[in-house]
Amino acid sequence: MKPATGRLLVLAGVFVCAACGLVYELELVALASYLIGDSVTQASVVLSVMVFAMGIGSLAAKRLRLRAAAGFGAVEAALALVGGCSAMALYAAFAWTGDWGGSWAGGSRYLVVVFSLAIGVLIGAEVPLLMVLIQRIRRQDPGGAVADLFAADYVGALVGGLAFPFLLLPLLGQLTGALLTGAVNALAGGALVLGLFRRDLTRRGRLTLLVANVLVLGVLAGAAALVDDFEHAARRAMYGDDVRVAVQTGVQEVVLTGGRHHPLDLFLDGRLRVDGRDERRYHEALVRPAMDGPHARVLILGGGDGLAAREVLRFAGVRSVDIVELDPAVLRLARNDPALSALNGHVFRDPRVRAVAEDAFRWLRDRHSPYDVVISDLPDPGITASAKLYSQEFYGLAARVLAPDGRLAVHAGPVSARPLTFWTVDATLHAAGLRSVPYWVGTGALPSSGGGIGHGPDRTLDGTRAPGDWGFVLAGLRPPPTDAVPWEELRAAERSRMTGVAPSTLVHPRYAD
Repeated sequence: MKPATGRLLVLAGVFVCAACGLVYELELVALASYLIGDSVTQASVVLSVMVFAMGIGSLAAKRLRLRAAAGFGAVEAALALVGGCSAMALYAAFAWTGDWGGSWAGGSRYLVVVFSLAIGVLIGAEVPLLMVLIQRIRRQDPGGAVADLFAADYVGALVGGLAFPFLLLPLLGQLTGALLTGAVNALAGGALVLGLFRRDLTRRGRLTLLVANVLVLGVLAGAAALVDDFEHAARRAMYGDDVRVAVQTGVQEVVLTGGRHHPLDLFLDGRLRVDGRDERRYHEALVRPAMDGPHARVLILGGGDGLAAREVLRFAGVRSVDIVELDPAVLRLARNDPALSALNGHVFRDPRVRAVAEDAFRWLRDRHSPYDVVISDLPDPGITASAKLYSQEFYGLAARVLAPDGRLAVHAGPVSARPLTFWTVDATLHAAGLRSVPYWVGTGALPSSGGGIGHGPDRTLDGTRAPGDWGFVLAGLRPPPTDAVPWEELRAAERSRMTGVAPSTLVHPRYAD
């Protein structure tokens, strides 16, 4: 083979391996964000740990320079196995051990760090070994060789970074996408060593590397064949046996359980959003105080399940209800699923209700018509993706569509579990020019059927619950009426008010999961 052809093949191998390496990084970030929450923290942990581990891998590779071909083949086989199986292993640990508690309470977080370290070490060992191999084909100055290697590496990283969100994730999902990436990684690494540098290995070494790659590919192929059964078993472990709907939309994973012989539960990205046993208690506390006054025109931000709209329509004099929900799949489910549509009272059949599938922030920017009541029934402010929906800028847009005597009701998370988050929501509303009345409702504060915690971004798949309260803030351009706010809970909120809390903005979010 001509030296130029050999160098081109090595650089092609660098390109493929770099693409696979970045897919592993992004897959860990995405899965950790979904399973654990707080995407900013998960991305920071994964990327910083992985870059640190790459430095360790580069130093460790110095010991393999004399056996660079065998070392690179072994590194790629290990990387394909670890990276390809990382998503499935992390998901399995979360599904079957997430509720163990004790010393394993943060087990999923520990595994994310372990996989980041292992994958980072293996990725870091690649470039020093490839530097030796490319020099074996034709000697050139080190600067030129490094430039060629890093050019191929960076272009491969670009392709991998774009392939993950636009190709692998939507078409294959996280588990199958990671397994396919591992298979490509093993084939590229094995073909490069056994094709170009087979003479650098002994006969036994070639056989060992071949068998290792065949075993890795066999494991990945077997896992890919069983991935559907694995996902079903994992869902049963997390959600119970009564899973009726499980779909990955373009926005989130939507899972609906119960509804026949058990209470209905709706999970969005693994977080319980509707608990049919006592969701009515939550929605009454959110909606009822805001409806004390003019309420002909009502806007609901979020609330695609239709349950807040159900409470709104209990009041006479409501002429229109606009619902702005990000995920159209949730709206379809609320309309068409027999159990969920029965729970929401078939509100979407009411001609007064109009639903729009759009981002609430973007939708508010284009609206100026006044509403008497705005209900903010959005995911918990501790979730990073929803932080902008609890920002000063967002509340400024909401205030712009409020009538002079209008009221804005905001779900502000559990007070006992995250008091700083609750008071940050209140401070942010003040910063947006609104007058606010914070209050919270314990599980026994409102007379309603059922018991327990109920509706909640605050109860997750590991079984943990908020300690017995929901926090809300009632706000308006003028001081809102408090006749419909439970007096004991209002007085308790005022007694425990935090002072000196800074508001949250788009460029400086102050919520943490």
